[in-house]
Amino acid sequence: MKGQTLLNKADSAVLWGSDDLTDDSGPGLKVQLWPDGEEETTGMERLLKKCRIRNTLVRECLAECLGVYILILFGCGSVAQVTTTEEKKGQYLSINLGFALGVTFGIFVSRGVSGAHLNPAVSLSMCVLGRHPWMKLPFYVFFQLLGAFLAAATVALQYHDAIMSYSGGQLTVTGPTATAGIFSTYPSDYLSLWGGVVDQVIGTAALLLCVLALGDQRNTSLPDSFQPVLVGALVLVIGIAMGSNSGYALNPARDFGPRLFTYIAGWGVDVFRAGDGWWWVPIVAPCAGALLGTLIYQLMIEVHHPTHQSELPSSCQEATESKTGVELDGVETGCEKSTKNSN
Repeated sequence: MKGQTLLNKADSAVLWGSDDLTDDSGPGLKVQLWPDGEEETTGMERLLKKCRIRNTLVRECLAECLGVYILILFGCGSVAQVTTTEEKKGQYLSINLGFALGVTFGIFVSRGVSGAHLNPAVSLSMCVLGRHPWMKLPFYVFFQLLGAFLAAATVALQYHDAIMSYSGGQLTVTGPTATAGIFSTYPSDYLSLWGGVVDQVIGTAALLLCVLALGDQRNTSLPDSFQPVLVGALVLVIGIAMGSNSGYALNPARDFGPRLFTYIAGWGVDVFRAGDGWWWVPIVAPCAGALLGTLIYQLMIEVHHPTHQSELPSSCQEATESKTGVELDGVETGCEKSTKNSN
């Protein structure tokens, strides 16, 4: 489909306006590391060169893992601070800001390598659109889950004493001193299971719809460095507008990775029983919502982009260069027709 500008090179780097991923240089950093024939002068250079990974898929998976790690480290870290201090050192807005900035910096960390999906629902949507290989999907999802799991473990380590003090030494999922909610989402008491499904579908649909709009250069062209900031702002406004029902997971990896950690780390099987078996909702509903938001944006905006005039001469020139004689007359006629149709 013409007009696709999102995730169509190196899977998804175009989403954030990244440069060509085959170029290891960047603005302000023009020095090539370890050029062929140059002798390393330090042990550190030799060590780093040995650690360099050339497999593209492995590099992308590591970038996704680290990007999600940053997201959860700041996001769940902000929840831990607000919870264990009983809102004396932060409030609900602090949590919104923690996740918003976590997303922003997670994107900056990983976008030039993997395209910064940071969310299995995003990866799934890109595969459905044909902008990301299906073969890579399970690898992306696994490393996104791994990054979230490791970040939850880091937050638990950092706040271990605070969590034990707040909870009286009991790791509980529900109750006045419950701490499992630091890591994963749980529904409010009034929320039904299917009400939670609707909540997550709507929230994730809004997320994907706006993310696709930010990455659609045929719609609005944005500065390269400004796009991650706007995605963070998007997460912030979703948290402000849609966070009270169940904590706006919007991301299967963000919820299931930390939930799996709490199950292993001492909170037990209640993390899967609480909320009438709530655990599956932040996995299934965000995927459905992401596909819905993607479909809405495609049908209402992207498929209707007109063909750029500038694309036609380029196409005709390429065809002209490859044909001669009688064939050339046919090409010229076709170009003229295309130009007239576009007008």
